[in-house]
Amino acid sequence: MSSYFTDLAQQYIDGEWRPGTGSWDIIDFNPYDGEKLASITIATVDEVDQAYKAAARVQKEWAATNAYARRGVFEKALRIIEDREQEIAETIIAELGGTHLKAGFELHLAKEFLREAIHVALRPEGRIIPSPVDGKENRVYRVPVGVVGVISPFNFPFLLSLKSVAPALALGNAVVLKPHQNTPICGGSLVAKIFEDAGLPAGLLNVVITDIAEIGDAFIEHPIPKVISFTGSDKVGRHVATVCASQFKRAVLELGGNSALVVLDDADIDYAVDAAVFSRYVHQGQVCMAANRVLVDRSIEAEFTEKFVAKVKTLKAGDPRDPQTVIGPVINSSQADAISGAVDQAIAEGATALVHGSTTDNLVEPSVLTGLPADAAILQQEVFGPVALLIPFDGEEEAVRLVNDTPYGLSGAVHTANIERGVSFAKQIDTGMFHVNDGTVHDEPLVAFGGEKSSGIGRLNGEATVEAFTTQKWISVQHGRSFFPF
Repeated sequence: MSSYFTDLAQQYIDGEWRPGTGSWDIIDFNPYDGEKLASITIATVDEVDQAYKAAARVQKEWAATNAYARRGVFEKALRIIEDREQEIAETIIAELGGTHLKAGFELHLAKEFLREAIHVALRPEGRIIPSPVDGKENRVYRVPVGVVGVISPFNFPFLLSLKSVAPALALGNAVVLKPHQNTPICGGSLVAKIFEDAGLPAGLLNVVITDIAEIGDAFIEHPIPKVISFTGSDKVGRHVATVCASQFKRAVLELGGNSALVVLDDADIDYAVDAAVFSRYVHQGQVCMAANRVLVDRSIEAEFTEKFVAKVKTLKAGDPRDPQTVIGPVINSSQADAISGAVDQAIAEGATALVHGSTTDNLVEPSVLTGLPADAAILQQEVFGPVALLIPFDGEEEAVRLVNDTPYGLSGAVHTANIERGVSFAKQIDTGMFHVNDGTVHDEPLVAFGGEKSSGIGRLNGEATVEAFTTQKWISVQHGRSFFPF
């Protein structure tokens, strides 16, 4: 077992590793075999306050540091991740139940986003804006917001913590990070350790491992953070947005999805099958961009379904430490129960199970459902697990209607032999992202990432990240004398 689970099972506040002072512990379990990985005494409201105050105390000096000097920290952090890649991968496999494939995917993206953070440090640029007033010079500076609160999820905790933490720091902010209680090491203290070893000055990054049962809304209500970056469910995101709005804080919300992968009548069926199986079952379907729904033109439904089901039946479920395993455990028993319950309800409502995977503890085997009634509850919800819904359609117009018939709008994909037909289709879908002849699961450092409707507010990556973690300041200079009417 990785030494991270013993060495990093603490809070990290103002450059010090220390236990929390709460009255109970968060127990970190391996979701596959139930092994206890770590026990972490939770942080209290007082420690959240200490973390934010430490961040605020050192932030201005950090912001005044030359951007080229700040950049060096991220170059070192990247080298540290590369040097420790095997140990970090083993930690992801143990704490998340991620497979070898998933751990490699997450680490690859984490390194890409750190490389981008190196450049983000130099990205902010000021502007001089013309004025209608003679002798007036308008300067618009882009400056750090100050302190950013980051709340990361359990599915890609290492990547999705770094994705906000690294650019926020690179842009001159300080950060307080609260990882999900099921992934406190990968999503929290491991990130802190990497930046500590990379030479980030004490206090700029703080990690509080806690639970809302202990701190309530203290993390988002605290007066110091100006931006809250939250990745998680739309239910919690709605609450975060409400609290932030009442306090005039900016909220960047990356929430859930109910994405569709659409197979038009002229698609390469074998290729579409490969894209759909990956898009639905990667990391047990615990991906916000996953293809919950697979829509297939009725003219090719039979062939596609036969090949899709055959491929799903080859996916090996089991121990994520086995390199041959494709489907590992979901994160906890409540997730496993919710997935099984959603499948059972869909079947009770009239759906047909072409594949009906069993559930043993947290290991949920793949399922494939078809023949879903139009009012089936499962069609409107995000199923965060390995369940595919096959839905036939007659023509593009019906496909567009079905894809848009959801409260979510995150990602999606369409397969067709005609690229411009695919682009035309994509333009009609109410999502933040859509992909032609590919899968639904993509994230790139330079391209704006985010959703519409209940899938979130705001964007990250590239210029969108600069927008998220900086603000604009207008300073005018009057050359000569201004005229005042009285």
